[in-house]
Amino acid sequence: MTPSEPPAVTPARQWLLRPRQGVQPTTSTELFFDLVFVFSITQLSHYLIEHPDWRGALRTALLLALVWFVWIYTTWVTNWLQPDQGPVRAMLIGVTLGSLSLSAAIPQAFAGTGLLFAVVYVGVQVGRTMFALWATRGNPWLVSGFQQSLPWIAGTSVLMVLGGLVGPAAREALWAAVIVIEVVGLWIGYPLPGRGRSRPERWMVEGGHLADRCGAFVLIALGESILVTGGTLTRHVDLVTFGAFLLAFAGSVALWWVYFARSAAAATEVVAQAGERTGALSRVAFNYLHPVIVAGVIVTSAGDERLLREPGAPTTTVAALVVLGGPALFLAGHAAYKALLWGRLPTTRIIAVLVLLALVPVCVGLGVPVAVCAALAVAVTVAVIVTDQFAVRDGGRRVAQSRGPRSRGPRSPLR
Repeated sequence: MTPSEPPAVTPARQWLLRPRQGVQPTTSTELFFDLVFVFSITQLSHYLIEHPDWRGALRTALLLALVWFVWIYTTWVTNWLQPDQGPVRAMLIGVTLGSLSLSAAIPQAFAGTGLLFAVVYVGVQVGRTMFALWATRGNPWLVSGFQQSLPWIAGTSVLMVLGGLVGPAAREALWAAVIVIEVVGLWIGYPLPGRGRSRPERWMVEGGHLADRCGAFVLIALGESILVTGGTLTRHVDLVTFGAFLLAFAGSVALWWVYFARSAAAATEVVAQAGERTGALSRVAFNYLHPVIVAGVIVTSAGDERLLREPGAPTTTVAALVVLGGPALFLAGHAAYKALLWGRLPTTRIIAVLVLLALVPVCVGLGVPVAVCAALAVAVTVAVIVTDQFAVRDGGRRVAQSRGPRSRGPRSPLR
């Protein structure tokens, strides 16, 4: 038995556990659960659009982190459990309802619906963890992981509810503390007195499934950004607005291309074959880095809305930050993701992020139209795509050249 293999025992409810045979497929139950988060991303995008200042951006980030915790921890549970088995499906439907209620509370989460948001969040997080403990009983490593995390979740639950009871400023602080505790707790393995830490090599993760699921969430976010631009277009359709819509659509396609053209499938393969590193790798890649990518899409969506609303207006600081900052945030998150998986810096994406950030004061100082600013963002993203294509061709050529002499058969030891 290797350190990443569980003890040879038979779980009490083996029929609820997923088999560990290759990359597990995404089920229709999981896809149904995901549908709610189209609404969540829409709510977050509109919150940022309606609060275009630093406090609005901070609150949007806090709400996104909490929504992400609900989604990603549920996704981890369905990585271990069979979503189409009756009890697991019932749990997922309950979490779906809770997530829908959570999303409905987002617009006034720092006003009248703060307590509702907090109570629903706590109910989902605690209830799902308790269910997982019941479902995995008899599997010592999985049970141990949930037992380690439950006291931490209970502690953050108290802070969430307290945040829902106090004023907006204190709520920000308490909910930010919840996020910090969640991030740090997972990083250090939820240590408890007398029990030590939960070790990631014992998490029994099927990394390919997690990679596919997070890719699906990115696709949801990109789809929502198209819905926002389409909804904005229907309010006032003319030649100028339609041109701005085409520009926004091109930006969404470019972000999709960056993530999905080659990287997504390759990333799934890397994580699926990571062996004992899968748990630690998945923790960083999916819990920490993917919300940054999703945040980039949300900010880009806010920029697209501004582009369609006032394409010819001079670029203000806020407009430049959402139009250029959204793609920059997306590319920064994706650069970190690629660096984690392949162990080398993706210089093209880093340069693109720096160029986009450098364009912010330039566009504001020159007062260029918002449409020009958006066109520059699309051009930089397309440059990343083109550079990736050349890199793939060069890499393939070098591989072919290195294999050339061997293609004639093994070298004789007499030559």
